[in-house]
Amino acid sequence: MAFDADSFKDLYPFSQNYFTHQSGLKQHYVDEGSGEPLVMVHGNPSWSFLYRDMIKEFRGQMRTIAPDHIGCGLSDKPGLDKFGYTLKEHVDNLEALIESLNLSEPINLAVHDWGGAIGMGYATRHPEKIKRMIVMNTGAFRLPHDCPFPWPIWIFRNTSLGAKLNEHFNAFSFIASHTCSIKGMSAKVREGFTSPYDCPANRVATTRFVQDIPLIPSDPSYDELMRIENGLEKLIDKPMLICFGKKDFVFTRHFYFEWKKRFPQAQAYSFNAGHYLLEDVGEQVFSLMRKLFARNN
Repeated sequence: MAFDADSFKDLYPFSQNYFTHQSGLKQHYVDEGSGEPLVMVHGNPSWSFLYRDMIKEFRGQMRTIAPDHIGCGLSDKPGLDKFGYTLKEHVDNLEALIESLNLSEPINLAVHDWGGAIGMGYATRHPEKIKRMIVMNTGAFRLPHDCPFPWPIWIFRNTSLGAKLNEHFNAFSFIASHTCSIKGMSAKVREGFTSPYDCPANRVATTRFVQDIPLIPSDPSYDELMRIENGLEKLIDKPMLICFGKKDFVFTRHFYFEWKKRFPQAQAYSFNAGHYLLEDVGEQVFSLMRKLFARNN
């Protein structure tokens, strides 16, 4: 079954572009406007739909690029026999996609949720290609000190019940669409977030993203996360804007303060907003982004 984005043209009015990886898997991405590139990396269980308003806001003066990870949005959604859904594989895919675009200017990188680890995975490989960074309710390092692992995520990560709830009921995306915005979403916007995961075969990514969260050295993606965490210092001098919603029960205040500690020169702001920060205070974030771009030409 294939998700049809045409029914969301009023919210997501973008041309569809595809990059075919060496594996044969096709990755969808938005590519609108011209100028300095603004690359927006989503997490789980969202897709480039998360960035629809950011694209509209900046495509008049920038080249706005928003990929869907393999398994998400309009990209191919293979089974585990064709793709492992590990952190390194997602970083490799982002790297291959960006390199295919032959961008002639350094990148402005916006990241959210597990897109922080994926986006910073690319950035730490290519710090010379990064101009500015916008960090929103995300992490790119191990669980901060004294930060408990959220019990709802633990259920999805560690139990067969969580996997079955997601496989049969789209639980992860459904719950996120109802809890991650304190303003609340319209039915149409909730449908936009959840519809790509409309059958069990299309929910492999949203299950595997959670199961792949590395917590201990024996976890498959632990070494890649450590590479990224240790590589963040390569980006210390890049202008950074940190925007966090205070009401996020996953990427909590611990993550906000960890980013501030690692990037003490960053401009940091927190809002009375949920995990889907852009749904609650998008205009405020865009205003701060415009100031960041103007201040660091």
